[in-house]
Amino acid sequence: MLALFALVAGCQHELSDLDGVFYDGDGRTVHCGVNLDTKSKVDFASIDSGLDRARDRGEVVEMYAHDPGVSVPVDKIEYVLAGAHARGLAFVTYSDFAHGGGTGPGLALSFDDTYVDAWVDLRPMFQQYQARVTFFVSRYRNLGDERHAGLQLLAADGHAIEAHSVLHLHAPDYVDEYGLDAYLRDELDPSIQDLRDDGFEVDAFAYPFGVRTSELDEAIAKRVPVIRSVAFSYTLVQSPCPR
Repeated sequence: MLALFALVAGCQHELSDLDGVFYDGDGRTVHCGVNLDTKSKVDFASIDSGLDRARDRGEVVEMYAHDPGVSVPVDKIEYVLAGAHARGLAFVTYSDFAHGGGTGPGLALSFDDTYVDAWVDLRPMFQQYQARVTFFVSRYRNLGDERHAGLQLLAADGHAIEAHSVLHLHAPDYVDEYGLDAYLRDELDPSIQDLRDDGFEVDAFAYPFGVRTSELDEAIAKRVPVIRSVAFSYTLVQSPCPR
């Protein structure tokens, strides 16, 4: 166990070294974020290195998390927001990227999945730092009226509500088993349309688990102009990020 811990620690990279999570205004379709959840072992010093690079090089650094207070400590989220604010970084959403904005220096912070109640609880913090973030929502049909209303509240605050698939399935595996058209029909298109039917302007899609292929990228880019994958801060597995 100690040997495994040492191996993981030894393979951990500073956020500033992950070129794929920095956007330099090149108009790319596939973006990559780095996971801030506790399991990713991205510490405060590494966060500082990423925010510093964004400021110093005029880039947008992309980070994401899931369930505030559970998968990621709330004080870690505040550390990121306060650090961006102190450095004069703009808060950028994936809708900004889709509309040709989002040039640096900036921070694109996003949250994934279905944790609407926890996201709504962070509204005072977002307002304190004048932060705008992106919420990639999965299982939208099953969230219920109260959480749908919570997403409407977040959108009214200026945050972006984007698609994250219907059932949060592993996209390449689904394509291997059922075909590309089936994934688009079953997981992608309804995820986008359900949100649009409720008035959200959907400009982006985030892959569940960040797993992707070029074939999927090409098909999804015909539906939305921006796609988000992930870049890992460790090297034990192959990163899906194309950069």
